[in-house]
Amino acid sequence: VHLIPVNPIREDGLNPKSRKRIMPDLLTEPPAIDPVYEAYVYCNIPSIAERSMEGHAPHYFKLVSVQVLIRHGDRYPLYAIPKTKRPDIDCTLLPNRKPSHPQLEAFIKHMSKGSAAQMDGALSNLPRYPSHSLCEMGELTQTGVVQHLRNGQLLREVYINKHKLLLSNWTAKQLYLETTGKSRTLQSALALLYTFLPDFDWKKINMRHQWSTIFCSGSCDCPMRNHYLEEEQRRQYSLRVKNNDLEKIYVDMAKIVGVPTRQLRASNPIDSLLCYFCHNVSFPCTQIGCIGMEHFKVIKRHQLEDERERQEKKLYFLYALLATHPLLNQTVNRLQRIAEGKKEEVFVLYSAHDVTLSPVLSALGITEARFPRFAARLVFELWQDGKRPKEHFIRILYNGADVTFQTSFCKDYYKHSSKLMCPLEKFVNFVKRDMFLVFNSTSYYDACRRRPL
Repeated sequence: VHLIPVNPIREDGLNPKSRKRIMPDLLTEPPAIDPVYEAYVYCNIPSIAERSMEGHAPHYFKLVSVQVLIRHGDRYPLYAIPKTKRPDIDCTLLPNRKPSHPQLEAFIKHMSKGSAAQMDGALSNLPRYPSHSLCEMGELTQTGVVQHLRNGQLLREVYINKHKLLLSNWTAKQLYLETTGKSRTLQSALALLYTFLPDFDWKKINMRHQWSTIFCSGSCDCPMRNHYLEEEQRRQYSLRVKNNDLEKIYVDMAKIVGVPTRQLRASNPIDSLLCYFCHNVSFPCTQIGCIGMEHFKVIKRHQLEDERERQEKKLYFLYALLATHPLLNQTVNRLQRIAEGKKEEVFVLYSAHDVTLSPVLSALGITEARFPRFAARLVFELWQDGKRPKEHFIRILYNGADVTFQTSFCKDYYKHSSKLMCPLEKFVNFVKRDMFLVFNSTSYYDACRRRPL
């Protein structure tokens, strides 16, 4: 069903922008799961300077490679709530409008000259920055651009200014850049690169197009991955139909907007409501009533319960192992080449989606991680031990927090070692061998085809 939103006109004939404040001021993190607090974290609104652990290592260690997997920044919804006015968000970039960034104006000017970039096929037709006065569905917002300008600046201070990963005479071969074919992922990558690189040079930006949201490239044929995903979707459905509070909320919201409950549910209202919430705009109203914070809380709370059960039931974990192996295998192969002395592709950027990051976190065993917020970043650092140059270690960081020892392959290592990192070979063995043990297999090909007993 293709739903075309209609903008309701007020009785006085005006069509006002509603900017009534709906977001509470949160000073401390509450101990219990609070759906409003979790939504606030998910929005990732640029405000105070972020503390991060990227680039921390003993002084005799040398940083030799950084690979970054990001989720795109804040975007306009992908779905519309039937028979309501779309959230009134402006997607043109205005440096004097909050949230902003000191380099936003220069970024806009630079992106308008982007014809010199080397872009894979489909990417060359995408806009380099958002520009619609009423955002299009799925379009990156100014908030989303600023989130990644901040990400790039933070990573530059650590990896360029402190560790000299790339020098001022850097070359295109030192980068590997890949994005899905959505404008929001391309634009997020460009925003991060603009503030990260020592000198942003279009001639050196060679952006590759990845058609798959799980970045499986040429290794996407995996029947058992699809099987586990279908089982996981059944689990999601079962949990939803058991939730009476959720059903009541959907029935109530459907009455407010005047559509059948199933049609409202199919329009995925949480996606749209999060946009209202993140941009501090009043939830939509009709002549019958208004969608309110209680509706939002119940749907968001169910989302959080679903994530918790997903961790327990392991179906998603099995899907995640098979979904992410091609990407993790590519990552490991590159790290091994660099550890052997190769100087190419020392900085890697994959610009992706929540459905990319979430299975990677699950496959690595990082079970305590929150669902990927807007502009989330997962970083793999490769370090060389200056005292034993043949020894290499990795650190894994999620949104600036060191999660290396939360991974399944390195969680016990720190108990009997003084090293603050994980030996590279532990990561290599996990990706090349241990990922398949749960499937009673020895290879990706076999695991993708072996039916469970």
